[in-house]
Amino acid sequence: MGRILGLCFKFAFWLLLILIAAIVLYRFVPAPSTLMLGRWLTLRSVEREWVPLAQISPNLIRAVIASEDQRFCSHRGVDWIELNAVMEDEDGPSRGASTLTMQTAKNVFLWPGRSYIRKGLEIPLAMAIDFAWGKPRVIEVYLNVAEWGEGLFGAEAAAQRYFGKPAARLTTAEAARLAAALPNPLLRDPAKPNRALQSAAARTQRRVGQLGTLGDCAVPG
Repeated sequence: MGRILGLCFKFAFWLLLILIAAIVLYRFVPAPSTLMLGRWLTLRSVEREWVPLAQISPNLIRAVIASEDQRFCSHRGVDWIELNAVMEDEDGPSRGASTLTMQTAKNVFLWPGRSYIRKGLEIPLAMAIDFAWGKPRVIEVYLNVAEWGEGLFGAEAAAQRYFGKPAARLTTAEAARLAAALPNPLLRDPAKPNRALQSAAARTQRRVGQLGTLGDCAVPG
C-alpha cells in the first residue's frame, strides 16, 4: 500500500512539474489545444494558422469578451460571482460559469465534456495562467485554439474560411457572428447564419456596446 501511495505522489509531483513547464512554455510559443492534439494523433486534418493578437481585429476581441465573459478584465481567471451563483442554483449543472481563462485552460490542458473533476482542475489552472500570462496572452491563446468548425481552429482560419479575409479585417458584424457561433461551432455557420445565430450575433453586438472600456484590457494599444 505504501509503495502504491509513493508512486501516486511521484506521479502527481511530475505531472505538476510538467504543467508548470507547459504554462511557462506556452507563455511564449504557440499552444495547441487537446482537441487539435487528438486529431493529429488520429491522423485527422487540423486547419489552424497562429497569428499574434495584433493581427486579430479588436472587433473580435471585444465580441468574444462581450459574448463569453463580460467580467474578463476584472477577475483573476475565475468569476467567483458567477460561479457562486451557479453553485447556489439548483439548476447549476445545466448552466455555465466558465470564464474565457477557464475555457483556455480546458482547451489547452484538459479534456472536453462536462464533469466536476474537470471543473475542479480548471479553476487552479485558470488562476495560474491568468497570473503567468496576463490578459492579452490569455485572449491571444484562446482566439488561436477556439474551435470554429470540424477541424477548424483559431480566428485566422475561421475568418479565412467564412469571410475570405484575415482576422485583422473582421467587421463588427462578422466578429459578432464568429463570437455567437462559439457555443456550438459544429452546427453554426457564421457565413450562412440561421435565425438563431443572427439573434445571438445581434445580442453580442448590443453587449459590445454596453461593455464600453471594460473590454479594452486585452486589446493591443
